[in-house]
Amino acid sequence: MTTSETTSHSDLIRFDNQVAIVTGAGGGLGRSHALQLAARGARVVVNDLGVSRDGAGAAVSAAQRVVDEIREAGGEAIASPASVTDPDSVAQMVDAAMQQWGRIDILVNNAGFLRDRSFSKMSLEDFRAIVDVHLMGAVYCTKAVWDIMKQQNYGRIVMTTSSSGLFGNFGQANYGAAKMALVGLMQTLAIEGEKYNVRVNCLAPTAATRMTEELMQPDDLALLTPESVTPGMLYLVSRDAPTKTVLCAGAGTFSRSSITLSDGLHIGTPADAAEQLAASAGRLADRSAEIVPASGFQQSQMEVAKARAARS
Repeated sequence: MTTSETTSHSDLIRFDNQVAIVTGAGGGLGRSHALQLAARGARVVVNDLGVSRDGAGAAVSAAQRVVDEIREAGGEAIASPASVTDPDSVAQMVDAAMQQWGRIDILVNNAGFLRDRSFSKMSLEDFRAIVDVHLMGAVYCTKAVWDIMKQQNYGRIVMTTSSSGLFGNFGQANYGAAKMALVGLMQTLAIEGEKYNVRVNCLAPTAATRMTEELMQPDDLALLTPESVTPGMLYLVSRDAPTKTVLCAGAGTFSRSSITLSDGLHIGTPADAAEQLAASAGRLADRSAEIVPASGFQQSQMEVAKARAARS
């Protein structure tokens, strides 16, 4: 099937009778995720701390606004004001979902914010705040649903990573560190969840931000909509989802990012090992035979195998 062909109705990804939690879903990407999950049959917990004002100036929960949208469209949803940085609050959110619907099938860890500054000017408080929300927030939410998913032998979890973590961006040391940490979390949880049919993936969205506004033309920015990213999330939480995948998504373009390992070379431990290594920098960087190890243990086995082969 070519990219210009449409999928038949029978092939549409559906989430009927499934329950999804989407954090940071009061607006932007999270709202798009929640609306699309609900439109495809999921019952959705819309989580967000945010508050906005209605026409009369009264405070209105951002999460409740999205819940109202879902219900008006015929879907099922409940709002949660839980802070993802508060484990007790997260536990209450999960308990509410279980009391309402009796299961949790999908968790989309989307909550987050930015505090951009160059590392020299960044306070430790700003660094910690980003790590607490992006990394620890995802840890708390995932921990709260993990045993539920294991016991029901089904679960789909998405961590929201970023190109800032995968490749770096100026002024985002805190954000990049937290986002790359989520990839490491995903890598291990995907291994631990495999036998329980709990699949864990990362979504790396590209969206219009203050940073991109300074670097890109308005017409290009207009392409970077939340709606152009959400199909990637739907794929990663579907019944036939992969696991241990980092999916980059933006402007309707999707690609897979991988942490790879070059073939490398065995030097051993002679006195001039460091000098030999420096002289072999080109061979180290040769990507012609690179692979994606299934685990860190596999990588260590490969290193030992090379050492043994060098001795024989």
